[in-house]
Amino acid sequence: MLESSAETYRVEDTMNRIARAFGVVNPQSYATPTGIYFSIDQAEPANMMRIVKRTTDLNKIAEVNSVSRRIAAGELNMDEAYHALKQLEKLQVLYSNKLMIFIAALASGCFTIMFGGIWADFLPSAVAGGIGFVGFLWFDKLVEIRFISEFVAAFIVGILAMIFIHTGLGVEQDKIIIGAVMPLVPGLHITNAVRDLLAGHLVAGLSKGVEALLTAFAIGAGIAVVLAFV
Repeated sequence: MLESSAETYRVEDTMNRIARAFGVVNPQSYATPTGIYFSIDQAEPANMMRIVKRTTDLNKIAEVNSVSRRIAAGELNMDEAYHALKQLEKLQVLYSNKLMIFIAALASGCFTIMFGGIWADFLPSAVAGGIGFVGFLWFDKLVEIRFISEFVAAFIVGILAMIFIHTGLGVEQDKIIIGAVMPLVPGLHITNAVRDLLAGHLVAGLSKGVEALLTAFAIGAGIAVVLAFV
């Protein structure tokens, strides 16, 4: 669940519910965005698992929630539950890269119109957003630092926006850029940070908030470099 960008309080609650369903009276769970700690009691040794890479897969989070509810309802024994969770772990991302690129392009054009742009900028924004997202996916495979991938994607969006304006294919450069970078904006991280903070998970909430802030900085820096030096 953490690898799929679930909230830390949801992860802890799911672990506790599953443990109680299998007879653990006092489960102790603690989750951060980069690790999970769990013990069957306060005096028992704790197990730790490191979370190295995270992505966004809300479908997988929902499927794990469904399995946990079946466990709590007594519909699955321990072996069946373990097998079900292992099967979910092997699931590939629900949407292919081609579909995500298409959705990013379509969303970019729609965001341009939503933020007050004109229909003449819909296609330039969609193209810039789609190609920028391709750059993000490609660079994300080359380096493990996500902020660099977001910087490169924003830089590509800025370059394309300027090309469209100088060739007369675009009208309002700011609206094209705003719409095209929206697929990169860390909306889920911001939402999870607020939800974790409201749930009392201050460490997780602050860390996710800082991650969202760094992502926003990377996007802004990519556009700023284009505007300043190109």
